[in-house]
Amino acid sequence: MPAHTVAQALAYINWTLVLALGLGCFAAAVLFRRTTNPTGGYLSAVCGFAAAFGILAWLADTGLPAPVGLVISAAPAGIDQARQAAILIFAGACLVAAFRVRRGSGLVVTGTIGLGAGLIAFGLGAAGWSSGPTVAVPLLLQFVVLSVASGGCLATLILGHWYLVTPRLSERPLLVASRLLTLIAAMQLLLFLTWAAFGTGSAAGGRPFSELTGPSALFVWLRLVVSILGPLVLGAMAERTARTRSMESATGLLYVDFAAVISGTIVAAALAYGSGLLV
Repeated sequence: MPAHTVAQALAYINWTLVLALGLGCFAAAVLFRRTTNPTGGYLSAVCGFAAAFGILAWLADTGLPAPVGLVISAAPAGIDQARQAAILIFAGACLVAAFRVRRGSGLVVTGTIGLGAGLIAFGLGAAGWSSGPTVAVPLLLQFVVLSVASGGCLATLILGHWYLVTPRLSERPLLVASRLLTLIAAMQLLLFLTWAAFGTGSAAGGRPFSELTGPSALFVWLRLVVSILGPLVLGAMAERTARTRSMESATGLLYVDFAAVISGTIVAAALAYGSGLLV
């Protein structure tokens, strides 16, 4: 993939990254609130991060340039406005949740509104920039997977830090979160192999696994090795370390995991916008 194509896609890559981090963080907060017992302060902080990322996503969305030189096309103005409104609703729901959950309230209503608005924003992006449903649906699935991986990893990293100031906190939340990171990496590997086998999203419509040797092969291999196989191992290591309550070591592993996942999100978005490849 030429460097100038990556440069032209930077604004869209940034939009994808910040919205994915926000939606994934908020999804993790909603899940942890229902399945584990983290502190209200932790959940409030994660929701606050999600709100901040939502605001950044809205600012990025309002400044998106025309997709010149990319495989995506410009969306109609009405879809752009609806997408921006959905992002604002998402950010608002996250902000309300950040205040409510600190007082012990649940995340049923705000969680439903926030997650729904975030998914709608991604859906409108995929639909507006794609040529049809056969491209939009896989692209939306890619957005969702990147959100769960990147935002979930950030929420888990914040949780690792929480143990440093709340040593009496049960290890169960970190064990559950680390196990989920491993499952997410395994899901991404399965999706990677499926897309590579069927050429889903490939602008060239190439042969099965042709992306592994094509012009974007370096980026594809980086995505596979660094941000899928790496987190698959690191998530399992973090879970094993957390079982012994070595929380500082687990947090260190989560830092490496987060760096790998974020780099993969950037590469995956660049390939999707610049080459039409889903990896």
